[in-house]
Amino acid sequence: MLNALTVDVEDYFQVAAFEKVIDPHDWDTYPLRVGDNTRRVLELFARHDVKGTFFILGWVAERLPDLVRQIVAEGHEVASHGYGHQRIMRDSKDAFREDVKRSKAVLEDITGEAVKGYRAPTYSITKETLWALEVLVEEGFKYDSSIFPIHHDLYGIPGYERFPHTIDTPAGEIGEFPITTAKVKLGWRQLTLPVAGGGYLRLLPVRWIERALRSVNEEEKRPVVLYFHPWELDPEQPRINAPIRSRIRHYINLRTTEQKLDSLLLRFSFAPFERVLNLSEG
Repeated sequence: MLNALTVDVEDYFQVAAFEKVIDPHDWDTYPLRVGDNTRRVLELFARHDVKGTFFILGWVAERLPDLVRQIVAEGHEVASHGYGHQRIMRDSKDAFREDVKRSKAVLEDITGEAVKGYRAPTYSITKETLWALEVLVEEGFKYDSSIFPIHHDLYGIPGYERFPHTIDTPAGEIGEFPITTAKVKLGWRQLTLPVAGGGYLRLLPVRWIERALRSVNEEEKRPVVLYFHPWELDPEQPRINAPIRSRIRHYINLRTTEQKLDSLLLRFSFAPFERVLNLSEG
């Protein structure tokens, strides 16, 4: 089973956990670590001879265009993570359009290639913001990977379709590859749990994650999507003075990320989204 390998390219100070203590206008005052951390990801992928999809913030791409070119030169897919890493809000259609249009233009100017994919900051395509999919179609995107079919305080559509499918919008069709969840039995109950990346990758034992992903591949016969961020391979990053809950979410088990990724890349087959979804050129 071929699975999607994805990286959300953003820096440690741009995450939702710190949005209440760091103003985006101050981002340029923080030391950039995303370049070195993303190159560490590229080295990890090269060791395993695997390619992936890098969802890159337009803000990062403008400041590190050579990093974007290196990602393409090494055979990976470049996709959009928006421009300014702001969550999609219920009434922000015009702002959302401007953000994705700006990001797409920046990435395409650097790479000379069409950007087909999008992932919303903090998985913020929810029931209230499904209109964003129509905007993505209108702006030329072919697929999205923003919907997380779980309960969460910041994102999620509980009960949503768990596997890749096509969504009809007033502007046309778009492919959706939801973030992977697994069906897990606890006693007499069956729960749908997040297993495929980010804080869940850092928090859960890797053998448990492997069993969960294998159950999706072998029992449900569906592909999974693995995701993580370059800052998750950086235990030496500066510590932000934020509420304790935010610090726990962000800093827990940073030292284990690369080891866990090594294990998963050894045991599963991965490729970029455009290959997994069999997207044609254009």
